[in-house]
Amino acid sequence: MGKIKLDSRLLSVASLVRKGSTVADVGTDHAYVVAYLMENGIIEKAIASDINKGPLENARQTLIDCGITDKVTLILSDGLQNIPENSADDIVIAGMGGILISEILEKAPWVKNEKVQIIAQPMTHAETLRKWLCENGFEIRREVASTDGKRLYVAISAEYTGNKAEKSKAYYYVGELIKNSDELSMKYIDKTLNSLNKKYCAQKNAGVSDEDGLEKIIFEINTLIGRTQ
Repeated sequence: MGKIKLDSRLLSVASLVRKGSTVADVGTDHAYVVAYLMENGIIEKAIASDINKGPLENARQTLIDCGITDKVTLILSDGLQNIPENSADDIVIAGMGGILISEILEKAPWVKNEKVQIIAQPMTHAETLRKWLCENGFEIRREVASTDGKRLYVAISAEYTGNKAEKSKAYYYVGELIKNSDELSMKYIDKTLNSLNKKYCAQKNAGVSDEDGLEKIIFEINTLIGRTQ
């Protein structure tokens, strides 16, 4: 089998992994991220976990094909529950919703460690995940936008500092993407704005009060990107 090639979505996740770290890939599926990181000399050992046996067997086959079965520990686990404490430096959780990722992290208090980096790619509700991270002492370091077909994704890296910060609601929706200058980051922000605008207009047309403060959030995001409505 040739070198593992990742699509742009998973490549953005892999780009945030620290060289030489031990990775725990939660919800690994085929273990493509782990295999890619090893084949490219970024990491030397890893844990690959999944909640179901089927994906773990897929992962095992990938490891066999790549000749790295001795470097990766496969673990059947619901989130981080069966992964030993302090066994990984970089925890990768991709392909799940932001609410579920937050719940997985909440159930594993050992991740609140300054040596640990969280790398997450929420499929939905990224704002929920950012809020959880900030309120639980993590600082979001970097965010990378990517695309796969028509869909846009964001990969988030965060490290534990112990400083619990309450950010604006606008920040929870755009995070560190606001500091990026690339086209995909702006497209992701535009997608987020369009979604918020649709929800706000639907509420307004239905005569429903703006309890979530969507109008203010939209205004703040537009201000952050230097755009006037």
